[in-house]
Amino acid sequence: MRARLAVLVSVCILLLVFVVWHLRSTRLASQPAASATSKGTSPPGTTIPATPESAPTAVYAHNLMLRKGPDFRIYVRWLRGNMVRTRRDVNPTFDDPESFLLEIKTGVIRANIGDIGNFLNAGGVANSPLRNITLLADDDHIKLKGTLHKLISMPVELVGSIAATPDNRIQVHVTKLSVLKIPLRRLLGGLHISVSDLFHAKGIPGIEISGNDIFFETLKLLPPPHIHGQLLKVRVVTPDIEEVYGNAEEAVTRVEQWRNFLRLNDGTIDFGKLTMHHVDLTMVDLSNDAWFDLDLNNYQNQLVNGYTRMTPEAGLQIFMPDLDSLPKNNGSQNISMEWLKHRNLPPPPDIISK
Repeated sequence: MRARLAVLVSVCILLLVFVVWHLRSTRLASQPAASATSKGTSPPGTTIPATPESAPTAVYAHNLMLRKGPDFRIYVRWLRGNMVRTRRDVNPTFDDPESFLLEIKTGVIRANIGDIGNFLNAGGVANSPLRNITLLADDDHIKLKGTLHKLISMPVELVGSIAATPDNRIQVHVTKLSVLKIPLRRLLGGLHISVSDLFHAKGIPGIEISGNDIFFETLKLLPPPHIHGQLLKVRVVTPDIEEVYGNAEEAVTRVEQWRNFLRLNDGTIDFGKLTMHHVDLTMVDLSNDAWFDLDLNNYQNQLVNGYTRMTPEAGLQIFMPDLDSLPKNNGSQNISMEWLKHRNLPPPPDIISK
C-alpha cells in the first residue's frame, strides 16, 4: 500500500513539474517584443511621437504682408496652420526661413504678379533661355513677355489660363504663343519652337512642361519660407495671383474687421538671441494700414521700435510698427552703463515711468 502511494505521489510531482516547465516556456516565447521595447528600440514601422518641444507651432495670421527677401512679398488675407520644422534638431527661427515651412489648413494668400516677374528675372529661372521677363494680368489670364535666346534673340509673348492641380501645383495652360507679335506657325514653324523651349525645365527645380501646359511647384520654385497645403483654387485677382487653401473664404469674411496680426502657439521657436518654449506669442500691427508689413530680414528693427509686454500666462505680446515707418536712428533704444551708474539721470525719452 505504501509503495503504491509513493508511486502515485511521484507521478503527481512529475506532472506538476511538466506543467510548470510548459507554462514557463510559453511565457518566454512571448517576451522578445516586450524586451526590445524595454531597451528603447522601436519595432519597424512605428512612428516616434513628437515631444512638446519639437511639436509644430500653430500659426494664425490676418492681413499679413510677409516679405520673402528683397524682391518678393506674399499677402496673407487669412491663414490657419502650423509652422513645421524642416530639421529635427533645429528650432524654427525667423532668422532662417529655411528652418521651417508653413503648413496651411485654411488660408487665402496672394502674390503680386509683378513681384513674381521680378523674382524670375533675379534668378528664379537661372537656367532658362528666357530673359527680361514681364508678367501681367490679362483679365483672368496671365500674360508673359520676354526675350527668348534660340539662335537669335526673339521677343516672345505668352498668354495662359491658371488652375490648381490635385497635387498642389499651379498649372498654366498656354492658349497663345507668339514671336514678334506674329503667330509662330506663320513665321517660325521651321524652328520648332514650343513651350518647352522657354524654360528648359529639366534644369529648373519646380517647373515641369507637358505639351502646352506649364506646372509650377511653388514649394521648390519660390523663396522661403515655403508654403504647403491642400490648394483648392488659383485665380487672377488683378494685380495679384490668389491661392485658396481649404475652406477659407468664409473665414476671410468673418474676420474682416479684425486687427492685422500674427499669432503663434505651442512648440518651440527662436528669434534673435531668444528661445521660446510652449510658444505664446502675438505680434500686432500698430498702424491702421491694410497690411501688417513684416520683413523677415529686418524684423528685429521692428521689434526694437515696437512695444512689448508679458501676459499673466507668461506669453509675449509685441505691438510692431510697419517697416516703412521705422526711424533711421535707433541709438536712443540702448541703455548705457553710464545711465545705470547715475540714479539721478532722467530715463531715456522713450521709457515712461509708471
